[in-house]
Order: sequence, then C-alpha cells, then structure tokens
Amino acid sequence: MLLNLSNHPSSSWPAKQTLLANELYGEIQDMPFPQIDPLMDEAGIQALALDYLHQIIALQPKAVHLMGELTFTFELVQLLKNHGVTVIASTTHRSTIDLPDGTKNVKFEFIRFRNY
Repeated sequence: MLLNLSNHPSSSWPAKQTLLANELYGEIQDMPFPQIDPLMDEAGIQALALDYLHQIIALQPKAVHLMGELTFTFELVQLLKNHGVTVIASTTHRSTIDLPDGTKNVKFEFIRFRNY
C-alpha cells in the first residue's frame, strides 16, 4: 500500500500517477496533510512528526508519498527513513502560459516518483 500524505488526495491525481502508484505499491490510501501553524516552533514540529510517525508505522505501508510544508516534511522523512520506511515525492514538469490579461495558466504534468 502507498500512503499518500499530501494536500492532494489521490482521487485528484492524473491517471499516469495513479497507474504507476498502483503498479509499484498496490492500493493507495490517503492521509490528510496536517495544517502547520507558521508560529509553531521546532519542538512542535518534532512532536507532530513523531505523532505522524506512529500513525504511519501502524498502517505498515510499502511507501509513503510525502509532499507538504517543508520543515515538517523534512523531519518526518528523517524519522520514517530511520524506521526503514521508503519515502517518495512526485516530480512534475511545469509549463506556464502568460495570458493577455496578465494572468498565468500553469499546468503540471506528472513525470515520476523519486525517493527521498
């Protein structure tokens, strides 16, 4: 099982990403990414990451797709890897089109999963 811990539920993933995830890891289970208070200090981040570590270990995923707030992600990646859990990120190609009204149209195309 691939545990998706991100702000993007797997139901919104493009078909290419879902197919590859299923091929590599089997089913996909979503876990919502926590709201990280910008005022939280490092000790708070560490405590939150430890809480998520215990929740994730109990689920026994083959891998964790982890994308989100950088300091929490960094802390949790280290903890998971120290416990032998594979942690991956998704990579995308970004294309931007400048529109006449001054706005931009940005499109992300899934390319692959990459290990942390």
